[in-house]
Amino acid sequence: QVQLVESGGGLVQAGGFLRLSCAFSGSIPSSAYMAWYRQTPGKQRDVVASITSGDRTMHVDSVKGRFTISRDNAKNTMYLQMDSLKPEDTAVYYCSVEAFGRYYWGQGTQVTVSS
Repeated sequence: QVQLVESGGGLVQAGGFLRLSCAFSGSIPSSAYMAWYRQTPGKQRDVVASITSGDRTMHVDSVKGRFTISRDNAKNTMYLQMDSLKPEDTAVYYCSVEAFGRYYWGQGTQVTVSS
């Protein structure tokens, strides 16, 4: 059974940084598609960054150059390094993995950026 647990969220001032972690279990293949999403109240959940086999990464334009997704298979953990945070980055952040024919989600972690 796949389980994902996020951590690392919190309150930070604009210009600051946070590193989110997503600990996963359940023998997820190293080639599995993994991603970070974020969601604000009343809006849909949107992808922020993704990582696939061979550590190929994608970052959406709004976070490119500020956020970095990475994965440590030895530690069964995925990360999202968030630098130069802006108030508009405020959201609940979720990690997700596509494995065994379906998507799995963590419980989410709140990130709040004050101006």
